[in-house]
Amino acid sequence: MEPLHWKLVIDTRDPHAQAAFWAVALGYVEEDHSALVGQLLGAGAVPPEATLTVHPGTPQERLGWHDLAAVRHPDDPVSEENGAGLGRRILFQRVPEEKTVKNRLHLDVHTDPGTRDAQVERLEKLGATVQRRVAEQGGSWVVMNDPEGNEFCVQ
Repeated sequence: MEPLHWKLVIDTRDPHAQAAFWAVALGYVEEDHSALVGQLLGAGAVPPEATLTVHPGTPQERLGWHDLAAVRHPDDPVSEENGAGLGRRILFQRVPEEKTVKNRLHLDVHTDPGTRDAQVERLEKLGATVQRRVAEQGGSWVVMNDPEGNEFCVQ
């Protein structure tokens, strides 16, 4: 059996803000779906309210989906058809409800030896917050929250 392809999907209030945060945090690339969005708009297959302008007024300005945004590893292949990553990928989808409880699934971000504190400081400048520092017999890490309160660990 061939391995299955997968992506991690995160519910969010603002998919584009989350994609922007995680792209910088991980050194990933925000996916550009503008060609597909423009094609579907032009064909009348989607209504204009299903889309928006991502990063308006910047050199990165482009069309995007209103309720979806994604980031991908910069070294992984990309679909020429729709701009979606074909490898390591995180998709952010807009949901109406707020986050109310601890995540049942989270990312662990691994840093180079001796760089964890600098990475934690960098992530705080991007909008993450430190929830707590953990030191146990098996290791140590920092539990953080992304700008919408989703937990992740920095090791």
